[in-house]
Amino acid sequence: MSGPGPTQPGPGANPSLRNRTSGDRDAAEPQETAKREIAPERDHHCESRGGGTDIGPTEWGATVGVGPWEGPWPTDERYDPELLEHGDRRNVVDHYRYWRREAIVADLDLRRHDFHVAIENFQHDHNIGTVVRTANAFAAKAVHIVGRRRWNRRGAMVTDRYQHVHHHPELASLRAYAAEHDLAVVAVDNTAGAVPIERTALPRRCVLLFGQEGPGLREESRLDADLVVSIAQYGSTRSINAGVAAGVVMHTWIQQHADPAAAW
Repeated sequence: MSGPGPTQPGPGANPSLRNRTSGDRDAAEPQETAKREIAPERDHHCESRGGGTDIGPTEWGATVGVGPWEGPWPTDERYDPELLEHGDRRNVVDHYRYWRREAIVADLDLRRHDFHVAIENFQHDHNIGTVVRTANAFAAKAVHIVGRRRWNRRGAMVTDRYQHVHHHPELASLRAYAAEHDLAVVAVDNTAGAVPIERTALPRRCVLLFGQEGPGLREESRLDADLVVSIAQYGSTRSINAGVAAGVVMHTWIQQHADPAAAW
């Protein structure tokens, strides 16, 4: 998803900051982003593929990540010395460049939204990584894996390290968690009786529950949900990819409840 327009690097970013990354390796684990008040005199820009500046948040630039910090190191404890020394090649927004992982998670915890995401995993669904990555992008409160504990993390692009992920062996465990935390369960499936999400007000505090690629949502999940919503389709296919459906529904929640001014 492209952002609202050209974006400057995060507060206090390294002068060597050249790009925004999406497929970065999570090379040096810890990291800390700089604060503008730490080095207000720096004028930082990102360089695009074409050599211009002020690239958008989904543009990569010519290289991956940023190099070693140039100039005196900041003293804020959120920064990771190894990243300052060797550079930061991780898949994080500019605001979090050079921050320790723990510092990023702590800061994200202050920004997370009131919706959770759950996906069934009784057949090792390969879409789970994509769902986790999207949940991270939209700052979901947490992700819940229902069924098998193991899941393919490749599609997550290491975003699971910054996202709270819970495991539930069965739906009953997820339902108990939702009840304990006062969360409505919103099942997503294009079945008879589902209400169009395009005309539905989603609960602010909720768990968005998705089924697996192929079999879709289990019947017990639909029957036990507080609300079942569908996504409008106009073509010949019977369904859309589970990872895509999750992105559509999450963004619908964002449109209804989130503050656009708080986005990066």
